[in-house]
Amino acid sequence: QVQLVESGGGLVQAGGSLRLSCAASGRTFRSSSMGWFRQAPGKEREFVAAITWSGSSTYYADSVKGRFTISRDNAKNTVYLQMNSLKPEDTAVYYCAAGRGLFVSPQTAPNLDEYDYWGQGTQVTVSS
Repeated sequence: QVQLVESGGGLVQAGGSLRLSCAASGRTFRSSSMGWFRQAPGKEREFVAAITWSGSSTYYADSVKGRFTISRDNAKNTVYLQMNSLKPEDTAVYYCAAGRGLFVSPQTAPNLDEYDYWGQGTQVTVSS
């Protein structure tokens, strides 16, 4: 079992920044790739970013590339999502997820089935 708890969401103006955190417990954190997804009202959950177990490789959705940065601290069992230059279309509930294995690829990272544990989500609202 893995427990994931997100934090750091909130209300921010367009152009602002937020940093999301996801604290993990249970299965050895460093044995899992990790991902961030988001879901806006009335829309399907979509991929945002992913990182391999060591942090050596990261992957991003085109919509956030250059603005968001995923990172992890295996000593703290925590994965982060730094979000800069936020836009109103970034408004969503953001979820972190634990991957089934050490690695993800650009092809597999966006697949929800690649992840077997999910957090409860944290709301991010960007006002115009």
